[in-house]
Amino acid sequence: MQSIENNRIPEEVKSIHLIAICGTGMGALAGMLKEAGFKVTGSDHHVYPPMSVFLSDLGIEIFEGFRPENLSHRPDLIVVGNAVSKDNPEVAAMFELAIPYCSLPQALNRFFITGKGALVVTGTHGKTTTSALLAWVLAIAGLNPGFMVGGILKNFGRNYNIGGGAHFVVEGDEYDTAFFDKGPKFLHYTPSRAILTSIEFDHADIYRDLAHVKNSFSDFIAAMPQEAMLAGYDGDPVVRELLTQAPCWTAFYGLGERSPWRLENMDSDSPWTRFEVTRRGKHFGTFKTHLIGRYNVLNALAAIAVADDLGVPADVISRALETFEGVKRRQEVRGIKNDILVMDDFAHHPTEVKETVAAVSSFYSDKRIVAVFEPRTNSSRRKVFQDKYPESFDMADLVCIREPPLLDKIPVEERFSSEQLTQDLQGRGKEAHYFADTEAIIDYLVGVAQPEDVILIMSNGGFDNIHEKILERL
Repeated sequence: MQSIENNRIPEEVKSIHLIAICGTGMGALAGMLKEAGFKVTGSDHHVYPPMSVFLSDLGIEIFEGFRPENLSHRPDLIVVGNAVSKDNPEVAAMFELAIPYCSLPQALNRFFITGKGALVVTGTHGKTTTSALLAWVLAIAGLNPGFMVGGILKNFGRNYNIGGGAHFVVEGDEYDTAFFDKGPKFLHYTPSRAILTSIEFDHADIYRDLAHVKNSFSDFIAAMPQEAMLAGYDGDPVVRELLTQAPCWTAFYGLGERSPWRLENMDSDSPWTRFEVTRRGKHFGTFKTHLIGRYNVLNALAAIAVADDLGVPADVISRALETFEGVKRRQEVRGIKNDILVMDDFAHHPTEVKETVAAVSSFYSDKRIVAVFEPRTNSSRRKVFQDKYPESFDMADLVCIREPPLLDKIPVEERFSSEQLTQDLQGRGKEAHYFADTEAIIDYLVGVAQPEDVILIMSNGGFDNIHEKILERL
């Protein structure tokens, strides 16, 4: 019989089993737990590289498939992944055996954040890059931060660090926690400092509308300790509204004349983006970074505001920004072949696609921008953004749209139409083409790509390894 009585973490834990261990977050947690000295096992429906290789190299035993016998060793605690349903065979065995269980954020908070200052980065967009920037700034400052980020930090070669310092950087995800906890993940953390980058409607599979999303962020803000600090982007009207409700100290950052942290005089000169920052109307510093686009510089500004509050000097912040190598799958150049550049990006929400295309177009202003998009998320496979996507590609020269994968999981009346998007783009004067599968896109691009082109590929998934396949065939 299902019970929530065992949704707890025992006082003494030696062995931990993770159901759905191969996810990005779960794999990172498994690595942290192993490094912390716990006996760690895990299971997943498809045990696949690179995560399977990474975990095996750490000496973590992984079971293929979900079966009751995977729990025969009776672990002290089970961490249940976000994608795991209550009908999972191991979940049923977990209840039958009355083994204590918890979610990923519960485990992360208990074993690695408690006792440290939680630096929580929230918002619809920019969480991963901002978290990664902040973690790297603190590392360069010698503060040895712990962190868990939703992408691989190139400077570290991983997306987590236990850290021996006083601070832990974590993405505050608004997505639901687990089948037994439908609240957002970020409610499990108590920030000493937090960043709120943006609030828009997203995750249409769990949120009804923008008001529903706002309620979750309101709950997060309401729970902020009075002594905490919350930095919010001044260019987002919803962020501005919600920060007025904060019980703690708040600081706006952005382009507003009255904001304590203000971005000024940004310009691009490949391979650098340079910008100036003022703090309360006075010059704070001039910085440069390999990141491109105004939205990325605003992410850097948010990290600067928090780092300054932690006492990191401006010259140390400057050195960190200059040496920050970025996050895999965020404007990552996968290769250059015959003078054709292939770039990978995680953009999927209409705002992210628009900002990414604009940033790449501005930075590579003398090149043709070929935008390739796969609508793959639970939201982008639904028609909720059907009318929003066409304007996201205004700065692209050529657009390729793939048929959304796994459409059979979406009710017919709710499905997004890539063919309609292609027609809408053509109606806006864009050269746009629809493709039923990835191979058709590759065949087309290999035929039309020219020297000096930038092929910008956007998807939150692997996209059938399209990046490497294009580079191989060019």
